[in-house]
Amino acid sequence: MSTTVITGGSSGLGLVTARHLVAAGQDVVLVGRDPARTAAAADSLRALAPAGRDAASPRTYTADLEQWSRIRGLAKALASEVAPVDVLVNNAGGAFARRERTADGVERTYALNHHAPFLLTHALLAAGAFGSDARIINLSTYVEKRGKLDARDPDVAGTSWGGGFHHQINVYATSKLVSLLAARELARRLPEGMSVYSANPGMVKGTALNSSAGGLLRLTAPLFKPFAVSLEDGVRTPVHLATASPAPRPSGGYFSDARPDTPSRRSQDDELARVVYEKTARLLGVEPL
Repeated sequence: MSTTVITGGSSGLGLVTARHLVAAGQDVVLVGRDPARTAAAADSLRALAPAGRDAASPRTYTADLEQWSRIRGLAKALASEVAPVDVLVNNAGGAFARRERTADGVERTYALNHHAPFLLTHALLAAGAFGSDARIINLSTYVEKRGKLDARDPDVAGTSWGGGFHHQINVYATSKLVSLLAARELARRLPEGMSVYSANPGMVKGTALNSSAGGLLRLTAPLFKPFAVSLEDGVRTPVHLATASPAPRPSGGYFSDARPDTPSRRSQDDELARVVYEKTARLLGVEPL
């Protein structure tokens, strides 16, 4: 039986992904920010386990993934209590209406969308907490094509976004672009047998990104609603990447509609991917693979 850890698992895409994986017989571990909501989400999954399986609710952990220290604490707990982790779904993400920095001094959107998956993945790798054929799935977005990155000196902390108007969509897009680049380089460095993917769920109805983000994203969400897909359609790609046998290829690839897709040209730049990966590792105090 495979063990899958899902961040942002208390609602939206994370919870619907969990429903499919529990029904498929996987042992699911939910990570959320709010203890009560995360526990309630786990309780809602109990009845979905296949006949003959233990009816206990999935295990839950709570952590503020905008704080590096909390991510390290989460990784330590997962390594000691859950390992081996066969699938890690880095689903938690956000886009914020105002420019804010975290306690670690980085832009908040980058902290959640890029630093959290990078740090959690590398902390689990360093602890030997992954199975030998583990899969790491980072939720990505088609909006990464709007990312704005200086190829000569890419900003992986998000602190180069200056004063004045807060370009919410561009900040969000760029945070996802640097995450996509880092995953491309990680694929080259991972131990043989392990895989990493970037999964684009599409424009999805009913997620907190649209309903709670505020700012321009919330204002424009109704305009795109007729073109948005359901949560069930949105999880097709991460569920496929978590369950398909053999493991989908290519590792490091960008997937949409449960198949390999072509991201922006910039996100396919191998040298830029190397620089982004190494700068992120230095920023977070992580030993590169």
